Amino acid sequence: MIDQITIDRILDAAQIYDVVSDFVTLRKRGVNYVGLCPFHDDKTPSFYVSPAKGLCKCFACGKGGNAVHFIMEHEQLSYPEALRYLAKKYNIEIKERELSNEEKQAQTERESLFIVNQFANDYFRNTLRNHPEGRSVGMAYFRSRGFRDDIIEKFQLGYCTESHDALAKEALAKGYKKEYLVKTGLCYETDDHRLRDRFWGRVIFPVHTLSGKVVAFGGRVLASATKGVKVKYVNSPESDIYHKSNELYGIYFAKQAIVKQDRCYLVEGYTDVISMHQSGVENVVASSGTALTTQQIKLIHRFTNNITVLYDGDSAGIKASLRGIDMLLEEGMNIKVCLLPDGDDPDSFARKNNSETFRQYIESHETDFIRFKTNLLLEDAGRDPIKRAELIGNIIQSISVIPEAIVRDVYIKECAQLLHVEDKLLVSEVAKRREKEAIRQAELRERERRRAAYNSQSQPQESPYPTAAIPGVNGQQTPPANNGAPTLPPDYPADYPPADYPPVEAAGELPPETLSPDMIPPMPADNYVSYIPQEGKEGQTFYKYERLILQMVVRYGEKVMCNVTNEAGEEVPVTVIEYVVADLKEDDLAFHNPLHRQMLAEAVEHLGKEGFVAERYFLAHPDPAISALSTELISDRYQLSKYHYKNQKIVTDEERLYELVPTLMINFKYAIVSEELKHMMYALQDPQVAGDEEKCNSIMKRYSELREVQSLMAKRLGDRVVLNY
Repeated sequence: MIDQITIDRILDAAQIYDVVSDFVTLRKRGVNYVGLCPFHDDKTPSFYVSPAKGLCKCFACGKGGNAVHFIMEHEQLSYPEALRYLAKKYNIEIKERELSNEEKQAQTERESLFIVNQFANDYFRNTLRNHPEGRSVGMAYFRSRGFRDDIIEKFQLGYCTESHDALAKEALAKGYKKEYLVKTGLCYETDDHRLRDRFWGRVIFPVHTLSGKVVAFGGRVLASATKGVKVKYVNSPESDIYHKSNELYGIYFAKQAIVKQDRCYLVEGYTDVISMHQSGVENVVASSGTALTTQQIKLIHRFTNNITVLYDGDSAGIKASLRGIDMLLEEGMNIKVCLLPDGDDPDSFARKNNSETFRQYIESHETDFIRFKTNLLLEDAGRDPIKRAELIGNIIQSISVIPEAIVRDVYIKECAQLLHVEDKLLVSEVAKRREKEAIRQAELRERERRRAAYNSQSQPQESPYPTAAIPGVNGQQTPPANNGAPTLPPDYPADYPPADYPPVEAAGELPPETLSPDMIPPMPADNYVSYIPQEGKEGQTFYKYERLILQMVVRYGEKVMCNVTNEAGEEVPVTVIEYVVADLKEDDLAFHNPLHRQMLAEAVEHLGKEGFVAERYFLAHPDPAISALSTELISDRYQLSKYHYKNQKIVTDEERLYELVPTLMINFKYAIVSEELKHMMYALQDPQVAGDEEKCNSIMKRYSELREVQSLMAKRLGDRVVLNY
């Protein structure tokens, strides 16, 4: 486990801009930065980074948080794993205590697979450099390809001996589980239950994630091991941590260069990437021989809009890849194509040239993709009118997927000249194809909507009464909506308090009058019983006030809002957290949302600890639901307003805590009591409740108590009218 002191050091060192910019291209916008969101299909920048607050947030999909939670979401890591990632990035030493047996068993399978892959990577690298066969066969191959030692080390290249089970024996001897060796694809099990190495007799190319973790391997067979082997390359199979459609070979080593050059070169194989790096061209990635996928395109799009595809002149290969380039167009990327000289691929061409010569050749020979595709297909079509018609249809299809109307128009005019066709015809055909695709997408969305509606209707519906829907009654536990992370109500008050709130001059004595620190109780287990259904109440008045109170707790929880006199006649400071808890306890009330109750309980628990700052604590919370909600609550987008008073001075919320918090509390309590009374009457009308005398009497007693509370609060508010239900 990582101690709190180390966690604080990591949080202090981790700069949100520095962390996010490793994965997203950010551009300055005012005091913040903005880029394409890495968590959803973002066509226009909606992902904001605030260095001042240390937060990031997407205002389209809602995901964000501090540096730790960004890494958790982006890399699919646990909270401790994300902390270790940042500690490594900022060279912070982590001292951990020994895990107990239970904690060791709780380590995730995903983490175990990464650990096994890292062991294998170290094993392959060590074999290449220190094993006689590795030096004489593996290293000899790499040097025959012209790879320098520093490049071999940089890309962590390795070798697996011709022994069919050397890796398996070494791994088992060191305590790695057989099941993980099989799940990662490093080994496979024979019919007689023996473990065999997948990559025996091959040089090894590890595949890294964007953050540098090894997720897979590619193994190339050598001439001395070709007997009976038909496949030149063997790659790791898909696993829980590796999906080949999501990975690009070399992206970990290329991401900074791609941002710096604002261009990415796309090649086919491992050695193409390595040779180009060695020649000084580092902004290059490979699809590793697979067809380009949407996920891979989005990975590139995070860092640049510009991509150049390098081909070795094989026309068959070029034509097979055209569909993938259409997908690049659909993502709104600017695509150029460059054909290398006959007989050269990126690997061989890079070995013959340095970076300056390589770049000069590309700049002078690259051409726009649409023009390239048109000329390529025109050669095949010749004078055959049928083939030319097919060609026009093919070009129109490529143009129709481009999202920008201006870019489409430019391409239409250019292609009309190349194809000797009226541009009006191309415009008409492009419009038809876009309309057809729009209809298809609408049908897909409608089909998904109907499927979701059907699935929701097929789920058992819960009763709105406490017998089935309220936590703590009859042993039922209802999960909070959206896993406890409420969505922002559509009518959430952006400017608070409302106009009818009493002005500061009219603020009277702070209720409750008898408040003292002795009243602050320890928070009990969450056994709060409410007759208000948990689901679908986010739009209610009480819920809005509840969120605003929690917002005050997160922002200013440890701040002193007033002083009160205790029984000994001494003035004692009271914090926001203490006041909120005592005021709720006075009327035996609680927050409606279980996540809100949990956050308030944790605030009370940590209030007395040295250095506790509520905002910092909740933003760095290991529970993603809590950290996400905290990010929402402290965001400027929903910040409470500032006021001008008679002297025209701007008064902040923190300066008005003594008035603002009590006002929020009385409005919340009045609203939730009113809602509670209404739903208690609904409950009493339920035949099951009416037939249970004990339960009926219990509800009636609580109803009478809350009616008294409501009357007292109505008097305090002054302008409220108590209604009978």
